[in-house]
Amino acid sequence: MRVLPVLCLLLASVTAHAETAQQIGHTYATEAAAGQAGFMPSAKRGETLFRQRFAHNDKMPACTSCHTDSPLNAGQHAVTGKTIRPLAVAANPERFVDPAKVEKWFGRNCKEVVGRACTPAEKADFVAFMSEVR
Repeated sequence: MRVLPVLCLLLASVTAHAETAQQIGHTYATEAAAGQAGFMPSAKRGETLFRQRFAHNDKMPACTSCHTDSPLNAGQHAVTGKTIRPLAVAANPERFVDPAKVEKWFGRNCKEVVGRACTPAEKADFVAFMSEVR
């Protein structure tokens, strides 16, 4: 049967694209360091970004509007009511493993909440916080 070799190749391709939150955070940190010599990710700055209220969107003024005060808990989208799985890697190991998904959600959420694209430094800090919170 030819299905088995094709299936094996497909599975190998999918796992080859999986990364860890640390790898994704490192990619953002490397981008940030290119423009800011000596940049080191900070979970503390990531937490500040997570909790900060922005004046851009009344329905979603902060990440916590949808993701709750604890990234260990499931959240609910402030507009659609859709359940959102926890952001913290400790509560959701599937978080921050697919670079394309991570970038998609940073793109969407930063524009909706912050009102602009997040910088690589902000992304590195955010991933650092989500990787450390317990």
